[in-house]
Amino acid sequence: MPLEFKLPDLGEGIHEGEVLKVLVSVGDTVTEGDAILEIETDKATVEIPSPFTGAVKEVRAREGETARVGDVLIIFETGDAAEKGTEEEKPAEIAPGPPSTPDESPGETPGQRRDEAPSETPTARTQGPVPASPATRRLARELGVDLRRVTPTGPGGLVTADDVRAYGEKGGVAEKPSSSKAPIGGSQEQAPAPEAEGGTPAAGAPYITAPALPDFEKWGPVERIPLRSIRKATARQMALAWSQIPHVQSQDLVDVTRLEEFRSKHKEEVGKKGGKLSLTVFALKAAATALKTYPNFNATLDTAKGEIILKHYFHMGVAVNTEEGLIVPVIKDVDRKSILELSVELKELVERTRARKVNLEELQGGTFTITNVGSMGGGFFSPIINYPEVAIMGMGGARMQPVAVPAEGGGHDIVPRLVMPLVLCIDHRVLDGSHAMVFMRAVKEALEDPEKLFLTMT
Repeated sequence: MPLEFKLPDLGEGIHEGEVLKVLVSVGDTVTEGDAILEIETDKATVEIPSPFTGAVKEVRAREGETARVGDVLIIFETGDAAEKGTEEEKPAEIAPGPPSTPDESPGETPGQRRDEAPSETPTARTQGPVPASPATRRLARELGVDLRRVTPTGPGGLVTADDVRAYGEKGGVAEKPSSSKAPIGGSQEQAPAPEAEGGTPAAGAPYITAPALPDFEKWGPVERIPLRSIRKATARQMALAWSQIPHVQSQDLVDVTRLEEFRSKHKEEVGKKGGKLSLTVFALKAAATALKTYPNFNATLDTAKGEIILKHYFHMGVAVNTEEGLIVPVIKDVDRKSILELSVELKELVERTRARKVNLEELQGGTFTITNVGSMGGGFFSPIINYPEVAIMGMGGARMQPVAVPAEGGGHDIVPRLVMPLVLCIDHRVLDGSHAMVFMRAVKEALEDPEKLFLTMT
């Protein structure tokens, strides 16, 4: 019996992905759970598992092409054995009830009124694949959870990692959250404005449609390169952030001479334990401490409900430059980790990001972002806030500069100091310039005095 495999809804507003690799060929025999495709979706490369056990009859996916959710990518032939297994899994047939009356809709059971909710007793799904990301499937295997018995709460019936954890911890079915109010601190993010067919904003959306481009070939030869994968996701995210958030920028210079002395003293020791003691690691801890002191920086503005969502967790994104473009993986619970732990985790995460081995869950849930252009020789710059966050901190390259310092006998001496540019961009709807000043001062003081940094760490 031929069965079609369609690109599933991977959640988080992902509607399409580029086919990087087709891992099966016509005639191959696969088992449910075997990897059959590599798809690149919104900055992450994920392996798509087979939902069926059987032989590959037809491969419609083509490497380099963009597939949309619902597109048929592979057709399987399950064979008699698979059909027999499917029959055995079918629940016992129920004797047909009395015919429905004109007052009953096809979706209602006999005798059930329209104002009555259907029974929510959980039952295992026995036919078809369970929509879930590879990371969620891996978590389910680790916890010994049968995905078919988990009630999905994600879009399009997607089983999320939270669903699996809830089922495993409670021994029951994860309850579906109310659609009227998303939980503060949950994994849901604000979605961009709805789009009509063709990618244009829906009617009533507060956007200005860009005018048509001229015919550039009138002035000479041109080349067209498809906007895809990371560059496409970046373009969409930056346009969203810049159009929705009124950016305000604050700048300062940080004397990191003492911090660099401490870093140089301990970097070899940290390196032997698998980490890399960079200035970014110290900036993560300094920012996490400042976020606890000034929680409005660790927030999201919910314009639909007129609320500021304060997040009581500190998951910080770190911008990573890759050959394909900028990717922002997230380090969870920065406030709870030591300098050594962050050094090891950040190094490993950056390496996997550049190798395109991070999964979607590692790119989600950030509350504040740090971007460091110092390694590329950058100074002051204007980073764009990572929507729906309300602030981003940028670090420039530290350079030796002449600095006037108080002299012992009065006056000042000119001495060489290692100075680093620091930039903070804020969402002016939530934060003011005065807020940015005190936040910057807290980070600056922590980075200029390592002892104070360690005393204020929580």
